[in-house]
Amino acid sequence: MSDAGSDELDEEGSTLGEYEGDRNAAGERHGLGKAVLPNGDIYQGQYGNGKRHGEGTYRFKNGSRYVGEYYKNMKLGQGTFYYPDGSKYEGSWVDDLRHGRGLYTYPNGDTYDGEWLNHMRHGQGIYHHQDTGSEYKGLWVKGKMESAGEYLHSKHRYKGNFVNNNPLGPGKYVFDVGCELHGEYFQVERPATDEENSKTVKSQRSPYPGSSEGYHTLATSGGAEEDRAEGKWGELASAVIIKWIPTYLTATSVFEGLQQRFTMFNWLASVLSSADEKEEKVTIVSK
Repeated sequence: MSDAGSDELDEEGSTLGEYEGDRNAAGERHGLGKAVLPNGDIYQGQYGNGKRHGEGTYRFKNGSRYVGEYYKNMKLGQGTFYYPDGSKYEGSWVDDLRHGRGLYTYPNGDTYDGEWLNHMRHGQGIYHHQDTGSEYKGLWVKGKMESAGEYLHSKHRYKGNFVNNNPLGPGKYVFDVGCELHGEYFQVERPATDEENSKTVKSQRSPYPGSSEGYHTLATSGGAEEDRAEGKWGELASAVIIKWIPTYLTATSVFEGLQQRFTMFNWLASVLSSADEKEEKVTIVSK
């Protein structure tokens, strides 16, 4: 499904469409008007020299709807696009593409509020998970979490570097109870199985075990083909195995006694370590 509109059908030369509205001296659509296109789409709004130009509403026959600004038949400026699956984008457009600042609400209730480039999440942005309340704040590159970022959960948060939607390198978990668990994430790739490659995946699971709420999923919009293209969901060439190795724990005065600190670390390590168990030397540091 495309949200570009039926430009090739909305021309003066078409004898199949219907138009009611203002015209200029040259007979072109100019001013306010309403057009019913041959494919069933409907546009109602401003025209300039035969093109959709200014404020208008474009209704697609499949139920999609765009309300916003046009420039020479292309979405440019501020506008809202309603997709048939219930998702919605509100924000800036350039040449029919989401570009600039915008808010996307996905069918499952997840939201992304931030910067866009050529229809993809790109720049600083916040992705909020509706089911758990967790959210990621940080940099995005071509639809994926990249570089410095922070994942916030109900009682703790993870701060570190992300590569291709996954944590990588040094980072730390900051817990509301007054301690920080420092460590490092490592990624090991293995070839995807034939079964994994044959499946059509509509969401990307992040294998970072950063929350007691469980794994997180970045939503995609089934009604917007450009969303599926953002992360190339389902095109699995390899599977990424994440390994978290804790190194040391910093604790405030709320944790009195070395035994209590070791008990806290053992609990944190059991929650955050991967299934591939490995003994690590840990240092306890008081703040």
